[in-house]
Amino acid sequence: MPRPQDPVELVVLSVLAHEPLYGYAITKRIETRSSGELAVGPGVLYPLLKRLERDGLVAATWDAVRSDRAAEEPSPGRRRKWYRLTPKGQRRLHQHIGAHRARVRLIEAFIGPGPAAQEESA
Repeated sequence: MPRPQDPVELVVLSVLAHEPLYGYAITKRIETRSSGELAVGPGVLYPLLKRLERDGLVAATWDAVRSDRAAEEPSPGRRRKWYRLTPKGQRRLHQHIGAHRARVRLIEAFIGPGPAAQEESA
């Protein structure tokens, strides 16, 4: 069962649900999708990815990345670790989404709709 106190896991799993990504691309996708409101730094992201991989929620593969100057450089390029969601990760994501929506409904029962919703009903 997902840990309700870990919204970063929900965010990372949801980003990986669309396509495999490497660490830096995950952080950029999170920043873009949140319009810069959410930033996940390497000190949070990489330990989380390691745990998700260990738990079988994501699978990782290594790929060599050649620079645009590949003709000038004899080296094979740097290696980049790509992460993709596994079927188990897909199930965890759906559990997270359900738990998140249930928490939102519970809180809404206490605080009611926001000012925008009140203006619409007036």
